[in-house]
Amino acid sequence: MNGAQSLIQTLVDSGVDVCFTNPGTSEMHFVAALDEVPGMRCVLCLFEGVVSGAALGYAAMRGSPAATLLHLGPGLGNAVANLHNAKKAHLPVVNIVGDHATYHLEYDAPLTSDIAGIAAPVSHWVHRSASSSAIAGDAAEAVREAGNSRIATLILPADVSWGDNPDGPAQPLSASLPVAAPAARIDAAARLLGNGKRTVILAGGRELSAQQGELLGRIAAVSGARLMSETFTARVRRGAGSVRIDKLPYLAEFAIEELKSVEQLILVGCPAPVSFFAYPGVPSLLAPDGCEVFSLAGPEEDVESTLQALVMQLGAADAEPERYPLQRGTPPSGALDANSVAQALACHLPEDAIVVDEGITSGMACYPATATAPAHDWLSEAGGSIGYGLPVAVGAAIACPQRKVICLEGDGSAMYTVQSLWTMAREQLDIVVVLFNNRKYSILELEFARTGARGGRPGPKAASVLDLGAPDLDFTALAQGMGVPASVAETAEAFSEQLRDALAAPGPHLIDARIPALELG
Repeated sequence: MNGAQSLIQTLVDSGVDVCFTNPGTSEMHFVAALDEVPGMRCVLCLFEGVVSGAALGYAAMRGSPAATLLHLGPGLGNAVANLHNAKKAHLPVVNIVGDHATYHLEYDAPLTSDIAGIAAPVSHWVHRSASSSAIAGDAAEAVREAGNSRIATLILPADVSWGDNPDGPAQPLSASLPVAAPAARIDAAARLLGNGKRTVILAGGRELSAQQGELLGRIAAVSGARLMSETFTARVRRGAGSVRIDKLPYLAEFAIEELKSVEQLILVGCPAPVSFFAYPGVPSLLAPDGCEVFSLAGPEEDVESTLQALVMQLGAADAEPERYPLQRGTPPSGALDANSVAQALACHLPEDAIVVDEGITSGMACYPATATAPAHDWLSEAGGSIGYGLPVAVGAAIACPQRKVICLEGDGSAMYTVQSLWTMAREQLDIVVVLFNNRKYSILELEFARTGARGGRPGPKAASVLDLGAPDLDFTALAQGMGVPASVAETAEAFSEQLRDALAAPGPHLIDARIPALELG
């Protein structure tokens, strides 16, 4: 058994049986080992940003890591944006990064690079395997280090991969389990909730599950606290029957207004809220001056057990939370815009769907519109690096093949990882892509105005770099060219019908929703 074979067998034995990959020469022995070692599903992606984004989506839905296989430093560099998103979301990934043979490094061949240096900002653990006999143990350690919330990067020199490993695969290692917040912190939270001050409980981080929502709802019912989720929680269980939890607005001015009268802010699974960017005259911290900010549980602690203990402390076990009712609404008619897309989504969303949200400005209406739709999971990009939606949909669909995935995608951000469509077609993934096509970087037009640059009004040169026209992007041709059936919707009725039909059919489909650009005052 060579090093690559022992590596793959160790990964499979450790529960990592999906690998998203874009390999090169240094990884060919790993590729060859796929035919020798059973149990590993390898998914080819045509760009490394798709590889890392798919691993993110898989981890979000499974709660455990997939592997990535990347080609040297440049391949890892291409994957960094979505590894950044995964790290900010506290999601686990095991990166296997091929490198030159150990004896070849001294010659500084064209692809020689500082892989460890590239990996460090987007990894919690980075290790270079020194020998073929060590690689299996290193792989087991990488899986343990990834756990359920971390990124581990293992560098695999080519000669370590092809060399003989007489010891074979390594035994899986047990990862450390998250623990609940200490009793003193739970006691302190109970005192805050009982002092009569205006209080918001802000929850988020890696996941806001149905059970966490139930516990938060009981706490709110007996304490009078308002429940809110942070703007970009990686995964939220929501919809009809779920506990009412308001989402903190993205725009800093709106978030500040929502929180202006809050005297106490209790954090569950997330940090204190800050403005996404700095703006002239706008505070970076969103909580008002004088507000007491208290962290009950961090993102790597056992949030559910912590909330269970707080429920018991407050005597809230039998309290009944405020819930969202089931209200589907009616199909939209008339002009197609962001609001009618949201209305159609709320009307047709299937039970237990997975919604991946990178709709940017055009998708903002979809979240509130679907609060009373059938229960579903909503995935958001915690790290803010675009090119998230399409590959995350790939990973989510592979993690949960029995569930429908809907990807809300902006036209500008789609072009960062548009190669995802090919993988959707190749794997016949059950994904409907709603492509908001307004032919602009509307979010950047909005941000241009909010930063006050040039008085908030771009001149002709500035406007040209925020515009996606001349030529217009033909997303139906792009999708069909990569094997994904596609259609164009220019009215609300057409979009609603196309969405209904796409959700009823298996396999991937893209709807090019032609909507007007955001109107700036």
